Amino acid sequence: MRGTPQQIIDKYNQLTRDAQLSNDRVAAENFQQHAEHYLRMLNEAQREIDARREEQERQNRERQAERDKERADRLERQEREAAPAATAASGEGPQPEIQDPRDAEAETSAEDSGLVETPEGKTAGTEAAPAKKAPARKPRSRKPAAPKEQAAVEGGEAEAKPAAEAKPEGEPKPKPKRSRAKPKPEEPQEAAE
Repeated sequence: MRGTPQQIIDKYNQLTRDAQLSNDRVAAENFQQHAEHYLRMLNEAQREIDARREEQERQNRERQAERDKERADRLERQEREAAPAATAASGEGPQPEIQDPRDAEAETSAEDSGLVETPEGKTAGTEAAPAKKAPARKPRSRKPAAPKEQAAVEGGEAEAKPAAEAKPEGEPKPKPKRSRAKPKPEEPQEAAE
């Protein structure tokens, strides 16, 4: 007989029925004993498998409990180590007293402390009001240019230019062109001496 224990048990039970139908009581009893034998072996093997499974599950639960305990201990340790740093960073420790500069300005104006008033102190009153936009600046008006004839006479120049050549007052003076310095060819020192 081949197969799993359950298949062998089923096969012997079938043979037992066949033997009973053929009125062979000895063969039927024989096949029935074989079926019971395999059934006992199957039950015993199943009990062993269940016992192993329960043992393994128990060991897994113990290992998991140890891991959970170690993890909880590690987290607790990290929290304890981080607690002093957190209190310092969060500001829970003793703090110095900080005065508001606006309050300090009111006190110093009442008492002459000899301190110089800074721009920060001046803006303390304007912080409450919204910042106003500065008005747009007007362009500077140009001074009327003196006619060149008059400038030449005042400057003591002998030659005066005619008034036709003088530029009208509204036109700006042309900018002088800048000439770039040309690089000088380098000469050997012997030739320069």
